[in-house]
Amino acid sequence: MPQPQTVEPDVNDLSPNPTTLKANVLRHLAFTLGKDADHASTYDWRMALSFAIRDQIMEPWFASTRKTWGTDHKRVYYLSMEFLIGRLLEDATVNLGLRDQAEEVMASFGQDFRAIIEDEPDAALGNGGLGRLAACFMESMATLGCPAYGYGIRYEHGLFRQRFEGGRQVETPEDWLKQDHPWEFARPEAAYVIPFKGHIEQQGGRDVWVPGETVVASAHDTPVVGWQGKWANTLRLWGALPTTMFDLDRFNRGDYAAAAEPETLARTLSRVLYPDDTTYQGKELRLKQEFFLTSAALQDILRRFLTSHSDLRKLPDHVAIQMNDTHPAIAGPELIRLLVDDHDMPFDQALPVARACLGYTNHTLLPEALERWATYTFGNVLPRHMQIVEQIDHWHKEDNHARPHYVGIVKHHEVRMGELAFIMAHKVNGVSALHSDLIKKNLFPELHALHPDRIVNQTNGVTPRRWLKMCNKPLSGLITETIGSGWEADLDLLKGLEKPIETKAFRTEFDAAKRANKVALSDWLASHEGIVVNPDALFDVQIKRIHEYKRQLLNILQTIGHWEAIKQNPNANWVPRVKIFGGKAAPGYAVAKEIIRLINDVAEVINNDPISGDLLKIVYPANYNVSMAERLIPAADLSEQISTAGKEASGTGNMKFMINGAPTIGTLDGANVEILQEVGDDNFFLFGMTTAEAMVRRKDPDHARKAIEASQTLQDVLQMIAEGRFSPDDKGRYHDLVHRVWHHDYFLVASDFDAYDEAQSRVDTAYADRDNWVKMAALNTARSGFFSSDRTIRSYMKDVWNVTSAL
Repeated sequence: MPQPQTVEPDVNDLSPNPTTLKANVLRHLAFTLGKDADHASTYDWRMALSFAIRDQIMEPWFASTRKTWGTDHKRVYYLSMEFLIGRLLEDATVNLGLRDQAEEVMASFGQDFRAIIEDEPDAALGNGGLGRLAACFMESMATLGCPAYGYGIRYEHGLFRQRFEGGRQVETPEDWLKQDHPWEFARPEAAYVIPFKGHIEQQGGRDVWVPGETVVASAHDTPVVGWQGKWANTLRLWGALPTTMFDLDRFNRGDYAAAAEPETLARTLSRVLYPDDTTYQGKELRLKQEFFLTSAALQDILRRFLTSHSDLRKLPDHVAIQMNDTHPAIAGPELIRLLVDDHDMPFDQALPVARACLGYTNHTLLPEALERWATYTFGNVLPRHMQIVEQIDHWHKEDNHARPHYVGIVKHHEVRMGELAFIMAHKVNGVSALHSDLIKKNLFPELHALHPDRIVNQTNGVTPRRWLKMCNKPLSGLITETIGSGWEADLDLLKGLEKPIETKAFRTEFDAAKRANKVALSDWLASHEGIVVNPDALFDVQIKRIHEYKRQLLNILQTIGHWEAIKQNPNANWVPRVKIFGGKAAPGYAVAKEIIRLINDVAEVINNDPISGDLLKIVYPANYNVSMAERLIPAADLSEQISTAGKEASGTGNMKFMINGAPTIGTLDGANVEILQEVGDDNFFLFGMTTAEAMVRRKDPDHARKAIEASQTLQDVLQMIAEGRFSPDDKGRYHDLVHRVWHHDYFLVASDFDAYDEAQSRVDTAYADRDNWVKMAALNTARSGFFSSDRTIRSYMKDVWNVTSAL
C-alpha cells in the first residue's frame, strides 16, 4: 500500500552549522571508525566527513521516497551499463550548500580539505561519455524532482587502471572498492535470482524455462541528491552472488576448483566493465552481464509496482524505463517473459504493455557498437528469450506485411539488438540534432519509414553543478559576483554575462580566473607527471576515449607537422602550446593502443628537443577519469572535438569545455553543430568535411593517397614516422599505422589534415590577440545555457517519459 504522507522538512533547516558538523564528524570518527582525532589518518577523516555529509542526505532521500509513494507518482527507471559518478564527497557538499562549512571544519582539525577530497577513489563504474551522461542525468533528475531510480552493475574492478610502459598502455585492475565505499547502503533484502542457459520444456501446454545456471543479484543503494537538497533519488547497483555458496560435497572429494564454481561465476559477472569480447567466453560474459543488469532491474520494478497495484496492464501509467544505448536492449523480451511466464499475461497483451514502458536512447552510429549476437550464443545463454525475440520479430513482420523490404531483428544468424530496441520502444531518441537525423536517414531508415513518429531528438547536456560550480571555483565565483546566484539551476541566466563581457574589467577578471586554473594544472603536472609547462602557453586539450573516429591520430600528426615547422624557423613569432591528451583504449583495440604509443613516443622526442623548447610540449597523463577531467577542463584554452563528421553522436566533453570558457576546434559532428549555432562562427574554429561530403569521399578508393600527395606537410610527417624518427629503437614500429593512413583511411584523417592544420593556424592567430581571445572564451561560457542536463531531462520528462516533477 502507499506510504502515509508526512510533513516535508524545510530544506533550509537541513544544513548544520559548523559546530554541529564538527560534532558529527567527531562522532563518526569515534563510533563508526573507532579512531580518535590524534591518531586519525587522512582516510579516517575522509570517511568521517563522508558519513557526516551522508547523514544530511538521509532526510531529503527519505522524504522524496515518502512523497513518491504517497502521491503514487510515476517513476523513471534508467538502465545503463555505466554510471561514471566520479568522487561524491565534494559534489554532495556543493549540492547541500555545505562546501565552505566542510572546509572550515576540516581546517579546525588541521586537515587540508583538498587532500581529503582527493583521497576519495573514483568509482570505476564507467568508461566515458555514456556513463558520465548517465551520472549527469541522475543528478539533474534529483534537481528537478523527477522520481527516478538508476540501475547499473556494482563492478568490483570497473574498467581498468591505465599506466604506460615504454609508451604502451598497460591495463591493471582498478581497486576502487579496496576501501569501504561510504556512500552506499547494502540492501540484501532486495535480491533476485537471475537465470542463464538450460533448456525449454513443455509443461501443461506452456513453454517453461529450466535454467542451467543461476546467480543472485543483490542491491547496493547510493542516494543521489539534487541542487539545494530538495530531492534525492536512488542509484541501485547490482552485485552478483552465488545461488549456492559452496559445494561441500565436491570439496570433500578433493575437487576444490569445481566446489567454488558458483562463486566464481557470480564474481565474474560483476567484476569487470566491458570484458574483452574477442573470445567466445568474452562474448558470453558480456551478454550475461547485460541480462543480469536488466533482469534484476525489471524484477525490482515489477516488485515495486505490485506493492501498491494489482493490474499489470496499468504498468505504463506508473513506470517509464529508459534503455541507455543497446546494452539493456534485452529489456523488451525480458519484460515480456516476466509478464507472460511469471504473471500469466497473454503475449499479445504483454507486448504492448512492455513497449509502452520502454524508451531507447541510441548513442552511436557505428554499426559494430550496436551489438549483434550470434543466434547460437544468444540461444545458448538465453534460450527462452530466443523464443520471445522470434515471436516479437514475427509479430512485427506480420504487422507490417505490406512492406516489401522488411528489416527484422533476427537476420543472417544474428540477433540485432539495435533493431530489437527500436521495435520494442515507444520512443527512440538520438542525442543531438544531427545524430537524430542520421538515425532516421542512415542507421534505421527502414524502421523509421515504418514508424515515422517514433524517433525524437534529445540533445545531451551536462550538470552545471559539478562541471562549473564545483570544478571551477575561480570562474563560478566570478559568475556569481557578476550576475548573482541562481544560474546553477537555470543555466540560461549565463546570458546575463554578455553585457559585462564587453567591459575590459570583466575580461581581465575572466582571464585571471582562467590563468589561476592553468597555474593549478601546471603545478599538478609538475608534481605528478614530472613535466614543467608554461601556464601562459595555449592549453590545447583532447580528452576522450581513444578511438579512430575520434581522431587522436589527426591531432598527433598535425602536432608533428607543427613541431617540424618550429624547427625549420625557431625564431618566428610562435604561440607556445601545451598539447594535452587523456583517455583509454579498449584492451582489445590494437589500432587505438598503437595510437596511444605513438603519442607517447612523439612526446618523448618533442619534450626533449632543445630547439622547440617551451614552444611545444605534449602531456599524456595516465588513467584519465572524472577527477582528472575536473582538473583539465577548467584549465583548457582550446577544446579538441575533431571526430569524422557523421560518427560522433553528440559528445558531452565539448559542452563541459564550452561552459568553462574554452572555444572549440571541431568538425560539423554531433553536438558541435548546436554549439556552433549557439556561439556563432566567430567563436568556433570550424574545419573539415560535412557528413555528406565524407560519405562521398569514401566512395573514391584512392581518397587517402590523393589527399597525402596533395599535402607536402602530411607527406613529411608520415615519412618521419615511417623512418623511425620517433621510434629509434624500432624503426619499423609504426609501418602498419602509416600504411593504414595511406590505404585504409576510413575515418578520413588524410582528407581532413590540411583543413585541420589551417584551422590550428587560425587558433594561433586568435590566441595572439589575447584580449579578443578572452572575449571569445567568455562568450562560450555565456552562451552555454542550452547544454545543461536540466534542459535535457525536462525534455525527456515531457516528450518521452510523460512524467511531471514531484517538487
